[in-house]
Amino acid sequence: MEFYELHPVTPQQRYINKAVEVLKNGGVIIYPTDTVYGFGCDIFNKDALERIYSIKNESNTKLFSFMCPDLKDIAQYAKVSDYAYKTMKKLLPGPYTFVLPAAKEVPKKLWTKRKTVGIRVPDNQVALTLVRELGNPIISTSVTNRLGENYFDANEIKAVFDYQVDLMLSVGALEGRPSSIIDLSNDEPEVLREGAGDVSIFYA
Repeated sequence: MEFYELHPVTPQQRYINKAVEVLKNGGVIIYPTDTVYGFGCDIFNKDALERIYSIKNESNTKLFSFMCPDLKDIAQYAKVSDYAYKTMKKLLPGPYTFVLPAAKEVPKKLWTKRKTVGIRVPDNQVALTLVRELGNPIISTSVTNRLGENYFDANEIKAVFDYQVDLMLSVGALEGRPSSIIDLSNDEPEVLREGAGDVSIFYA
């Protein structure tokens, strides 16, 4: 594994470029978000996606969310109602995963049975710069052990996954919680998981 330590606010472009090159060549990386570290690959690379399933020891039926660089980019990959747009505009970038009806551009591997997808725009400069430079959405699924427990320490992650992924972008320890998951695919919002993001507005 290539391992690079980045400044969390002004990430070094040369390290971002190395990660983008790995992603474009079908590689798998680990990168920081505004919650925890995530595994990532280009959503359009089937082989890389299969590698992440294997690394996480997940069945191929488990759904992964993906990351976009900003709100307007989401509209390319999901159908966004006026209500969903206004809601996301208030909360993004931030520690939320929004479930929305999938657009046909998204690989069906990432669709739920209800034809929805989970999308993130994290409040993290490393992650946002990375996905912006790649030009495609990136898979966003937490770095966990076989019991589904999150890893927070960058050096521990490096030790565990050194020979399983191609590159890691580190900003040190992350002590976050997983993102809150909000289903905006229907007329009424539904909180599917309460995580790092404040979900009180959905109970008002």
